[in-house]
Amino acid sequence: MNAAAAGSSDPDDMEIASRVARLTQGQLDCLLLVDQHLSSKEIAGELKISPHTVDQRIRIALQALGVERRTHAARLVARHHEPYQRLIHQSPHIEPTPAAAQFVGAVSHQIRHADRARETGGPELKTEQSSVIWSSLPLPFATRSHPRNEMSVGLRLLWIFLIATGAAFSAGMYLAGLESLARLLKG
Repeated sequence: MNAAAAGSSDPDDMEIASRVARLTQGQLDCLLLVDQHLSSKEIAGELKISPHTVDQRIRIALQALGVERRTHAARLVARHHEPYQRLIHQSPHIEPTPAAAQFVGAVSHQIRHADRARETGGPELKTEQSSVIWSSLPLPFATRSHPRNEMSVGLRLLWIFLIATGAAFSAGMYLAGLESLARLLKG
């Protein structure tokens, strides 16, 4: 309980503070993030729980606080609870440190060396230039390291095109296989 709520002699404030004190830590976490205007899906990503669990915690907290709206409950909790430090979301785009820059330079030197060895007829060395392109392409679904979708509209359209093309190719291969099987069974 913060100083404003503890020092208040208003019976209503004391009642609300006692209701807030009965909430579980999970309910408090969810409502404090609601107060920061996060949706259930965003709260779930921050707390590493399902959106259904977030909604369930908020529903139970609304009953305990005796209010109908989650925003009202969030304001009550923010006013009558200790300050909450929001979980920090770190952007996936981090500037490389000098040590990382040296590592990247060493890898690019190895790739250039492998390309030169291939050109001179040396042993066949596998390079990772093509995998660099695919590894820098963000996945179209949430992962543990990237719970939020931060793709641009162009990348989203690219993924839609790639998925549609893959689905069409798969369907074509499936139908070709069925046709081959039918011909094999007839003849």
